[in-house]
Amino acid sequence: MEMPRLTQFSPGAGCGCKISPRDLETILSGTKTTQQQFKNLIVGNNTKDDAAVYDLENGTSIISTTDFFTPIVDDPYYFGKIASVNAISDIYAMGGTPLMAIAILGWPLEKLPAEIASKVIDGAKDACKEAGIPLAGGHSIDICDPIFGLAVTGTIETANIKKNCSATENCSLYLTKPLGIGLLTTAEKRSQLKDEHKNIAIELMSKLNKIGEKLGKLNCVKAMTDVTGFGLLGHLLEVCEGSNLNAQLEFNAIPKIKGYEDYIELKTIPGGTYRNWKSYGDKIAKITEQQKFILCDPQTSGGLLIAVEQSEEKAFFKIIEEAELELTKIGHLYQRESLNQPFIYIN
Repeated sequence: MEMPRLTQFSPGAGCGCKISPRDLETILSGTKTTQQQFKNLIVGNNTKDDAAVYDLENGTSIISTTDFFTPIVDDPYYFGKIASVNAISDIYAMGGTPLMAIAILGWPLEKLPAEIASKVIDGAKDACKEAGIPLAGGHSIDICDPIFGLAVTGTIETANIKKNCSATENCSLYLTKPLGIGLLTTAEKRSQLKDEHKNIAIELMSKLNKIGEKLGKLNCVKAMTDVTGFGLLGHLLEVCEGSNLNAQLEFNAIPKIKGYEDYIELKTIPGGTYRNWKSYGDKIAKITEQQKFILCDPQTSGGLLIAVEQSEEKAFFKIIEEAELELTKIGHLYQRESLNQPFIYIN
């Protein structure tokens, strides 16, 4: 059986097909009042966090999330694995432990045979196995374009929840994966990806953010989020707005995928990059076009963005060293002095 290129069915690949931050805010504008009726719902849409959290009133809370998208790569196995790793990451970003997952599959059976969908499920099963959870079931529909993802349930000690709005001034900012995934995956979709870069994005997107489960237990970690479709600036902005803080980023310190400049020159810029900037560019201090193309680049299964209290980093670094995790300090948070100033500055 000849394997078709799955990305030809993607109007926007991976997390790049997310609705823009501004449009999403409009869609969800009526949900905040409803959430106030449920006192045990301690994290909902109001803080723009990665997952919902429900307090069981016994010191433990349930984390619930869902994430799905159109194909980000042509290989169906890796499409399933990456989509699953991306969904499970929301549990880790809250500091929690995943328990189980159920699949969300939309498949155009007239265009793509069921055998290819089976390979997608194989990738999902392997991702769940690596996370130590079962793929316990799911739901499927026949639809015009392929989509896949997971709904994931997790647990956490209620005192350890890492909300976007819980960052504090004098926190350092760390990032666990380099930026540029959107540039490379768009190049692949357009058949412009260079041979030496073929596996870079796949390896990064397939890597679980399991370190979030350990970091969630540390008091010095004040906030965490994963960097996905809204780009680094979009997800950092959620932290800054929720915590009423400013951020200073050091552009040269931010890790970037080797060769990303080549794809900016080739203009393999995801459509999501422009939607992201249009949604929140007025809240960012002046940056260059080159900086915009990497800082607003929609990531799929990106790294964790972590805010760590500067005076209490010893325990944080101990866990990072034990995990042999590459980590980069990219900036810091500080007290916001004026309502009219931008939230994020870039050196």
